[in-house]
Amino acid sequence: MFKIFEPNKIFLVTSRLPKYVVGLFCIVLIIGLAEALIFSPEDYKQSDAVRIMYVHVPAAWISLGIFTSITILSISGFIFKSKNLFLIAKSLAPSGFVFNLIALVTGSIWGKPTWGTWWAWDARITSMLILLLFYGMYLIVWRIYEDKEKVYKISMIITLIGIINVPIIKYSVDWWNTLHQPASINILAKSSIHSSMLFPLGIMTAAFALFSLLIFLMKYNTELIKIKNKGLDRL
Repeated sequence: MFKIFEPNKIFLVTSRLPKYVVGLFCIVLIIGLAEALIFSPEDYKQSDAVRIMYVHVPAAWISLGIFTSITILSISGFIFKSKNLFLIAKSLAPSGFVFNLIALVTGSIWGKPTWGTWWAWDARITSMLILLLFYGMYLIVWRIYEDKEKVYKISMIITLIGIINVPIIKYSVDWWNTLHQPASINILAKSSIHSSMLFPLGIMTAAFALFSLLIFLMKYNTELIKIKNKGLDRL
């Protein structure tokens, strides 16, 4: 089953993908920025400050999605004894960390004109900060340990503990009184956000997802080259 993940085979595919992803990313980003900055209306309360949403929200979604993916890959790698699944998880982590940081910074910028403060120990803000710490611990573990088996176990434990924080982030606005408004987008019910804002939000999310894919491919290809140079055929 995991023969398709042999470095030589998978590198033939992943080494060619970045140039196509870059082109698609640029197209989607231009469309997203045009929709967000030109065609999307300003909010009747927040005015143009609401446009920060088109960076803040997608960044938060992507960071949550990546951490969830890392957890699933780590558990699967441990169960199926596949080192490559751990390698994929490792390659995803940097972009997840960056988007988590972007979500916190843009949230702080957005908070100043809407809440009157750069930072508040709001439930969602605090839980997102905790997620950033888990990302940091995950990345540090890969740097400080040379014993790969130990890295696999410790990194998996970090993700298993950290994933508990993901539903807390999601439902924090429902469980506690927070500065954040309740969720405006609901998959199972009608969303409260207007389509004129929902469309550019979706486009910008797609652009961010493509950018995270690009970062992943660059990191993953680097890891595959290292493996190939070491003369390893299987992961």
